[in-house]
Amino acid sequence: MSDDQSSQNSGDKSWVEKIALAFSTEPKTREDLGEILSSARDNEVIDDDAYGIIEGAMQVADMQARDIMVPRPQMEVIKADASLQEILPQIIQSAHSRYPVIGEKPDDVLGILLAKDLLTQVLEPDLEHFNITSLLRPSNAVPESKRLNVLLREFRENRNHMAIVIDEYGGVAGLVTIEDVLEEIVGEIEDETDLETDTFIRKLGDSEYLVKALTPIDDFNEEFGVDFSDDEFDTIGGLVMQQFGYLPGDNETTTLEGFEFKVVDADQRKIHSLHVRASAK
Repeated sequence: MSDDQSSQNSGDKSWVEKIALAFSTEPKTREDLGEILSSARDNEVIDDDAYGIIEGAMQVADMQARDIMVPRPQMEVIKADASLQEILPQIIQSAHSRYPVIGEKPDDVLGILLAKDLLTQVLEPDLEHFNITSLLRPSNAVPESKRLNVLLREFRENRNHMAIVIDEYGGVAGLVTIEDVLEEIVGEIEDETDLETDTFIRKLGDSEYLVKALTPIDDFNEEFGVDFSDDEFDTIGGLVMQQFGYLPGDNETTTLEGFEFKVVDADQRKIHSLHVRASAK
């Protein structure tokens, strides 16, 4: 046997031994399993990413839809009687791919609109008779107590990406997407509407920008030629939150020194990104 083969076999044996060592004790409780996984990570049987995914999957089994849902006041919805001319700007600004469509009351969810289904409507010559209800997909309702691991399985089996969360009285409590559940397992998933990790400010058009809430105030001042104070806050998100006077939800708007700040993405803890309509420099 060559030295290379011997070395390879030795390495394979070492790998198998590591796995056997990590799982030599059968776990009887969740705590036991957690200790085994920690040991496997420390012994480099699994890397940090794999450990994080397994840990996230275990936590999801204990979480419910109410824990991660977008609350009703922060939901981006479309009214069934809205015209195409009213809907398109809303979709362009919010940049979501799916929207609950409601009737006369907020609890009256008629279905889910996929933004891509509007593409054919744009080319229709008779926009006056636009009827959104013909484009709707069925909505999926789940209780607030729905376990996330069960919800994820149902998303996969039914090929749904969004569910309306219903409270004990049958009213709309919020919504949850498959991406929300997956982010609890693998961490935040960024798409083309998210800012790159090393980009704080991105120009969208004339005087319109997508700005990370963590943008240092000094960087914001330099970009826009203004002089916002950083005595109390380090980031533009902190300054905007002070202007609101509370933690705002998605699509809430405020103005500051001639700038319009619209919340693009926020959760129950902080603002993540802002749509900024800038005043002239």
